[in-house]
Formats: sequence, structure tokens, C-alpha cells
Amino acid sequence: MSGRLFFAWSSAVSAVLAKVPDIDAKHVGNMGHSWGGYQSAFYAVHNHGVFAATIAGAPLTDLISMYGYTSGNSGLPETGHYETSQERMQVPLWEDPQAYIRNSTVFSVDSLQTPLLLEEGDADGNVNHFQSEELYNFGRRLGKNVVYLVYEGENHNVARPESQADYLRRQVEWFGHYLKGEPAASWITNGESYLARQKILKDATAGRDGTPVQAGSPAVRPNSGGPPR
Repeated sequence: MSGRLFFAWSSAVSAVLAKVPDIDAKHVGNMGHSWGGYQSAFYAVHNHGVFAATIAGAPLTDLISMYGYTSGNSGLPETGHYETSQERMQVPLWEDPQAYIRNSTVFSVDSLQTPLLLEEGDADGNVNHFQSEELYNFGRRLGKNVVYLVYEGENHNVARPESQADYLRRQVEWFGHYLKGEPAASWITNGESYLARQKILKDATAGRDGTPVQAGSPAVRPNSGGPPR
């Protein structure tokens, strides 16, 4: 699988760069979510200068630990998913463990040179949030440039409006810094405390009259007297 991935992304980037001369080849970023998150994190470790920055949302990073996981959303084990679905491993873990290791980002994180932003909801029933946590902890242990965003109570997709707005802002700031040379936001260079993050989200959910609204509630239009239809 890793060989096909390398060919797919390298040939795609080369083709676009050849056709669009306005693109700065030294400042190309990539981003993906779920299976796309797996690919994005994998590229960050193996891209060797193709991408200048990466964002990986809800990525699979350790095929061995995820192989034994049961989805909290579907209730199904991941074994069949890994062997015959998106992962296309074709054989069980014990028949070719080296293939599972070779295609797991965490086992090559020592090669990471690309700034990597990870995103995960701590209630993700599809991809266990420990997948991002493993990669983050391994990367930080190695002194790599890895930042990890965790959205409390979010499932596989960031669904609440305040979470969506927060994540979008950080995507723009991450790529703005690493692709466009803009000054780094404080959370990129200094991190962010739990209390500071809770204040940001609380402020984002405040109603127009200053009272908090339930996260994910439909917005009330001015003078409408109720939620939009």
C-alpha cells in the first residue's frame, strides 16, 4: 500500500506544478480527514520536502492497535475493514506484521520533517482518538513539530458550530504561517492551556444577549422569534 500511496501523491503534485506555474513548489500544503487523515499524516512522515505543512484530521496512525479496535459507531470490529476495505491489507495482521508496521505512520515518525497539525474528537467512535495521541506523543518525544487539537465531545466529524469555527480558524493560521510566512499564532508556538481553550469555546457559544446557548443548537435569526426553518 505504501508504494501506491507514494506514486499517487508524488505524481499528482508533479502534474499540478507542471500545469500551474503560479504555484510556489516550496510552499505546498496538504490536508485530509479520516482515511485522508491517514494519508496526510503518512505523507508528512515520508514526503521528503514535497509538502511544507500538513493537517491530519482523525487519522489512523497505528494499524496494529487499530486492527483490534471495535468501532463505537458501527459496533463492528476493524479486522475486516483493514483486510478488505479502505486499508486493503488483504491478509490478517499475524500473516504479514511487517506490512502493518511499514504502513503505520507511528513507526516512522522519527523521519518527520514536515510541521504536522493533528485534530481529533475525544468521542470519536470511528477512529479512536488514541491514534492521534500516539503520533503526537511519539513526535513530541522526538522533538518534532507536532501540534494536537482535541475537541471535547466531538465524534468522527467536528459538528458543533463553535468547534467548526475554531478548527477552521486554526487551519487558516497553520497554513498562513507555514505556507505564506505569516507570524505564528501563539497556540502554534506556545501551546494553549485547557482553561484558555474552554474560554474560547464558551465565548463562541454565547448568544447575542450574552447568555450561553447549548452547543450545536440552531442559531436564532435577529427579530425572527425562533430558530430558522
